[in-house]
Amino acid sequence: MKTFSLKLNDIKRNWFYVDATNKILGRFASAISIRLRGKHKIEYTPHLDTGDYIIVLNASKILVTGQKKINKVYYHHTGYIGGIKQLRFEEIMLKNPAKVIEIAVKGMLPKGSLGRSMFKKLKVFSNENHDHIAQCPQFLNI
Repeated sequence: MKTFSLKLNDIKRNWFYVDATNKILGRFASAISIRLRGKHKIEYTPHLDTGDYIIVLNASKILVTGQKKINKVYYHHTGYIGGIKQLRFEEIMLKNPAKVIEIAVKGMLPKGSLGRSMFKKLKVFSNENHDHIAQCPQFLNI
């Protein structure tokens, strides 16, 4: 018996949409990252991007546990000396609620070119309106 090896032409990607209303951020992001990687599929191959497209709706209604809504801080560096920047969870939720889910999911994907291609298949919207109706996404309950 020969070992099955998936080829790029054999990959079938589906479109799914997920509602983030009243979901816990970390658990929700973990389930999405598994779908983006394709680990839920039988033909999962670690060195190929076999995942599906995920559309996240209602990102503004995501929840966090404990005091994270007040205390959680996101850091990034500009690359210049003394260029560390910080934003609190509440500030990001007011400015761009989709960014919170994107940051959480991106941290759970592989680092490198494969992870970047997986991340491009994530589409996050702060409300119920999205512009991917032509792809006929199916509802996914997470």
